Amino acid sequence: MARIRVLVVDDHRIFAESLAAALAAEQDVEVAAAGSGPAALRCLERGASEGRRFDVMLVDADLGRAAGAAAGAMGIPPQPLPAPAESLVHGAAVASPVNGPVPGPPVNGAAVGGAVGGAAVGGAAVGGAAVGGAVNGRAAPGRVAPARPADGIALVGGVRSAQPGVRTVVLAERDDPRRAAAALQAGACGWVAKDCSLSRLLAVIRGVLRDETHLPPALLTGVLRELTAARKHRTESERLVESLTPREREVLRCMVAGLGRKAVAERLYLSPHTVRTHMQNVLGKLGVHSTLAAVALARRAGVGPVDLAGEVVERGGQLA
Repeated sequence: MARIRVLVVDDHRIFAESLAAALAAEQDVEVAAAGSGPAALRCLERGASEGRRFDVMLVDADLGRAAGAAAGAMGIPPQPLPAPAESLVHGAAVASPVNGPVPGPPVNGAAVGGAVGGAAVGGAAVGGAAVGGAVNGRAAPGRVAPARPADGIALVGGVRSAQPGVRTVVLAERDDPRRAAAALQAGACGWVAKDCSLSRLLAVIRGVLRDETHLPPALLTGVLRELTAARKHRTESERLVESLTPREREVLRCMVAGLGRKAVAERLYLSPHTVRTHMQNVLGKLGVHSTLAAVALARRAGVGPVDLAGEVVERGGQLA
C-alpha cells in the first residue's frame, strides 16, 4: 500500500499534535509536524534528501502571525528561539469519532466542499513514546531564529518554488475570499476550515493528490471575484510596463531589486542625472508617484528584480 506523507505546519502545539495523531490513525497516512516555516522547510529538505518526499503539506493560514503581532504590540525585540523540532508520527490513538463530511458540488472538475463538525483526538505515540515536542522541540540556547515567511500563505509560495511536487492545503479559522485567492495564486491546492471533520480533511488530502482544487462553497464566488480582479489589475499593469523602453524596463528591474539612484547609475554605466530622468519617465508612464508604487505595479506585472549576481548590460550596449 502506497503511503501518503503529510506534513502538518502549525505553531499551536495542541492543534498540531492532535491533528497529526488523528491523521496518523489512517493506515495509508504517515505524518510529521513542524511548528514554524523554517522548521517545515528543513523537514521538506530532509525528506527529499532521504528519498522520502512529502506529498501534502497542511499549513496554518495565520502561521506565526499571532505571536509576531503580540510581540510587536509589546515592543519586544527578536529573541533567541528554541530550535523547532519536527517529529514523525508513526501511530496515533483517536479518542472519539468524528462527524462525517458535508460534500460540495464539483467546480470545473475539482471537488469543492466545506464541512462542519470536529474531532476530539487523544495522544499519539512516536516510536512508543508520547508526543511531547512534535512542534516546539528542545531549546537551543543562543540560537537566533532564521528569517521566516510572514504567514502560512507566504510559506506556500516558498514551498512551491523549492519543491513544486508538494501539494499544499491551507487550514484557516475563518473564511476570507481575499486571502484564499492569495493562497491559490501562491500555489495552494485548497483552503479548508479548521473546524471541518477529519473525514472531510482526508478527502481533501486525497483529492489534491489527484490534482483537484478544494474550496468551501461559501467562498467560491468571492474567490472567483478576487482572482478576476487580480487578473484585470495584472493585465493593466502589464500593458503599462510594455509602454516602457528597454532601458526604462531595466531601470525598473533595478528599482524592484531595491537599488538606489547611485547604484543603478554604476550598474548601468550611466550618470546619476540620466538615471534620475529614466526613473521620472518610469513613474510617469506607469501613472504612479513613488518608487514603492512603481515596484508594486511591476510585481503585479510579473517584473522581477535585476540579477544582482550578474551583469545587467554590456558597456556601451544598445540599451543606452
